[in-house]
Amino acid sequence: MAAAAVVLGVVAAATITIVLTTRPMMPAAPGSAATARPGDVPATGTQPGTTPQPGTTPQPGAAPGRPGTTRPGTRPPVIDHGPRTGNLVALTFDADMTEAMRYRLRSGQVRSYANLRVIELLEREQVPATFFLTGMWVEEYPDLTRRIAGNPRFELANHTYRHAAFTGDCHGLPQLPATAMVSDVAQTFAVIGPYGGRQTRYFRFPGLCHDGAALAALAPIGLTVVGGDVISGDPFAVAWEPIVTAVLSTVRPGSVIVLHVTEANAAMTDEALPHILAGLRQRGLAPAALSQVLAGR
Repeated sequence: MAAAAVVLGVVAAATITIVLTTRPMMPAAPGSAATARPGDVPATGTQPGTTPQPGTTPQPGAAPGRPGTTRPGTRPPVIDHGPRTGNLVALTFDADMTEAMRYRLRSGQVRSYANLRVIELLEREQVPATFFLTGMWVEEYPDLTRRIAGNPRFELANHTYRHAAFTGDCHGLPQLPATAMVSDVAQTFAVIGPYGGRQTRYFRFPGLCHDGAALAALAPIGLTVVGGDVISGDPFAVAWEPIVTAVLSTVRPGSVIVLHVTEANAAMTDEALPHILAGLRQRGLAPAALSQVLAGR
């Protein structure tokens, strides 16, 4: 059921046209550095790193490099949460884009799959977050991707190129041929890489759907698969309250919270986010970059 919530917005996008009143795109503006707060991790440069970022620990079988890097040829580890100690949690935002979504966007049926209010709130409140980007979303929103990459509190991760399924039964998503899995994920890293910022080798399957064959197929790439233990259910929610309840009722230290930044498919996320942040503070939990939350595993 948790996996079904993640992909509800994507599956419905193939059959439902949603018209929303959205805010216009704002010009790209690099995030400004601010005084560090608990849960922050220093930013890295725009060139690939040769050592792990401060506060991170390589995953089992890892080779030195960006967070999430593993030795090519080894089966990727699958992680749903960090250590259950301390008070850190990871806010992660998926930026989905399928062929059907791109058609709706370009044809004017949908005005935006980029929720600027989410980005602006995170910037204003200086909240660390990790964005799992599809390659096609990046291509549709290069200026916003540049803005995200320019914020030292944000990390960039991989959510495939076209958000196709990696298994035969993944909630109605079109299936990606096994022979195309490596190239799809590698293409996304290639699309995201030039934007610099805090690049990672974290990867999230569409719908969180995977099996042994999919993991084996991705072994040559040298990455870490990240799911999540807190599924917000924000795709196509018609009110913000259930999203907040879903998050705050299950969040624990080390949790990886799955949210979306695809506005037309997750219109209530920006309404829910302030309440989620307030609830985390009341519970003594602090958002941090995914690499920091997973440190020590």
